[in-house]
Order: sequence, then structure tokens, then C-alpha cells
Amino acid sequence: MPPLTLDRFTALLADYVRQTGKAVDILLIGGLALQAYGALDRTTLDVDGELIGDLDPLVRFLIEHQIPADLGENISGWSIVAMPPGYRTRASVWADQRGVRLRLLDPTDFIIAKLRRGTDLDLEDAEYVAKRFAITITTVRTAAESAIFASPQDTAIFFFRKTLDLFCARIGK
Repeated sequence: MPPLTLDRFTALLADYVRQTGKAVDILLIGGLALQAYGALDRTTLDVDGELIGDLDPLVRFLIEHQIPADLGENISGWSIVAMPPGYRTRASVWADQRGVRLRLLDPTDFIIAKLRRGTDLDLEDAEYVAKRFAITITTVRTAAESAIFASPQDTAIFFFRKTLDLFCARIGK
């Protein structure tokens, strides 16, 4: 299966809209978002994001086209650590044409989304965005504290803080 690009994904969504008559509104959070932020060499095989609307028909359509999709209605619920409150209102529109709307997290919110999972690839992605948009450690820590405050008290917070510290040491500014 060839890597998924924003152009290919957008074309597939346009086909979906033509075939079904249903508009699509997705807040991208994975490799496709990273491509939109400018990391054109970042490859991905799937789509990750928050969908406004009916999930099942779109997920079936993407599977028919051999595109794995990790889509949900609330990305904040994908981890014990919540997204910083207001992440949806801070999101920007990357594309909006013929029933296909693709949005991107504010770069700081994207970093928090990546730190919530905390794999090596997530840390690399977050580091790219921090450098690309000149995001400071103070900004990341403030957003992280907002996310922690919105989260239930759980031992996962301890691990998130450790990942946050590791990330801040990596970006060192």
C-alpha cells in the first residue's frame, strides 16, 4: 500500500462526498496533520482524527480503499490525559472545498496530543512542530498543565509529566 498523502486523502474524501452527498469535517491529528504543518517527508498509512458527523459510513469507505482510519468524535477521550480545553476552537481550517473540510490543531495542542501517547515517533513529531513554529517550553508546559487540570486524577498523569519533562529536555528552549 502506498503512503497516504494529503492530496490523495483529500481526493478520496471528495469522492466520498460525491457518492454519498454527505459533507466531511475532520480535525487531523496524525501524520497527515504533520504533512500539513510542512513535514512533507513524513509518511503515514492511515488517518487519525476527530470527525464531526456519522463515523461508520466514512470509515467503511476508507477501509474499502485500504485506508486504515482511527477516527472518533472526541480525541480528548483517547487518553486519560485530556486535551487542553478549547482545542477545537483554536483549530484552524486547512482545506474547505466542495463538502470536504480539514482542520488542524493549533501547534501547541498538537504537541500535547502527541505527548499524551508519548512514543518515540510521537516525540519526534512534536519536536518537529515545536521547532517549526518556535514553540517554547513555557508554552508547552502551560498547555500541559491545562490538560492535566481537565483530566481525572490518575497515575497516567505521572507518566504524562515524565514524557513532558523528556520532551522539554529534547527541545531545550
